[in-house]
Amino acid sequence: MSAVDNLMLDAKQAILDEQHRRFRALQQEGRWSEAMKQFHVTLGCASDLLNESLQLLQRVLDKRRPPEPPTSASPAG
Repeated sequence: MSAVDNLMLDAKQAILDEQHRRFRALQQEGRWSEAMKQFHVTLGCASDLLNESLQLLQRVLDKRRPPEPPTSASPAG
């Protein structure tokens, strides 16, 4: 995992935290219509963070996985 990957995940986490904070504030103020709109934004941010995390994990696993031996195609007959 590179410093850029780490920075990207940290930034997306900070965005998610801020969106969640906004949702909670709207909810506590009883502004339900706005809170529901914010909830959808918050879910989108969470989805983005999870997808980015999964892609990063896949790249890390791909680098650690030993290469598969080449298969030789034998002519039949």
